[in-house]
Amino acid sequence: MARMPATERRVALGQAALRVIARDGIHAATTRAIVAEAGMPLASFHYAVSSREELLRDVVDLVVAGEGAAAFNSLALEAPDLRTAVRAVLGSYLDLVRADPGREQAMFELTQHALRSPALADLPAAQYAQYRHLAHQLVDAVGERYSVSWDLEPDDLAGFVIALSDGATLSWLATRDDDAAERLLDLATDAIVAHAIPINRAISKRQENP
Repeated sequence: MARMPATERRVALGQAALRVIARDGIHAATTRAIVAEAGMPLASFHYAVSSREELLRDVVDLVVAGEGAAAFNSLALEAPDLRTAVRAVLGSYLDLVRADPGREQAMFELTQHALRSPALADLPAAQYAQYRHLAHQLVDAVGERYSVSWDLEPDDLAGFVIALSDGATLSWLATRDDDAAERLLDLATDAIVAHAIPINRAISKRQENP
């Protein structure tokens, strides 16, 4: 394999680890299996990353970054109204799940593995902190574009969005029922949009209740 900087090698190893977990499960993702998947010699692993546990953290970063890119790409399509925009964001996530189910199974499996592994005990909380941060960014972007604020605290709204998307993901992975998933996302969209307040009305409420 051609020589590459350690940063690039680390990214390639993270992508390889994700492929192994998605295809064969978390317990198959040994250091040897990951470097074999990446087409690298074993020595390359420790040149780029200090441990398997550290690389598994990179896998979370990699997946969340991909989910964020898909969601913001859907917002770039300039939906005509708030509901359409929220539905497009949720739909972009479901599209990722359907396109690569193993990827999402890998994330759920990684979370469960980390909950039972002392060396990764902090990973589930860190993983969901990334999800919350992404959800914050998305609801802020949607609110700014469609001139709404929200009647929930930001953390609560972000947690609500994550709970809905997790539920939809697990449901689809279990049933592979596309029609049911689409209906579920319609309901999730309505539940989120119900907490939106047009900016002018929000300002009026604050003026009435200083």
